[in-house]
Amino acid sequence: MEKNNSTTVKAGVGLAELMFLVFLVLKLIGFIDWSWWWVTAPLWIPFIIVIVLFVICAIMYFVASKKKDNK
Repeated sequence: MEKNNSTTVKAGVGLAELMFLVFLVLKLIGFIDWSWWWVTAPLWIPFIIVIVLFVICAIMYFVASKKKDNK
């Protein structure tokens, strides 16, 4: 009897991780003279964008609910 396992996990390198690896190699071989903040930027900038979007959505939700309550 053959079991069909539909919970396979696919792992791979995304664009941010690939950019980080490229920047890291270029920094370590001395090709670029960037700050480590910019070398690691592909790792932390997406999180900042998600947090900012979440805050904007939360503010819009609370403003809309206040307008609804005032009617």
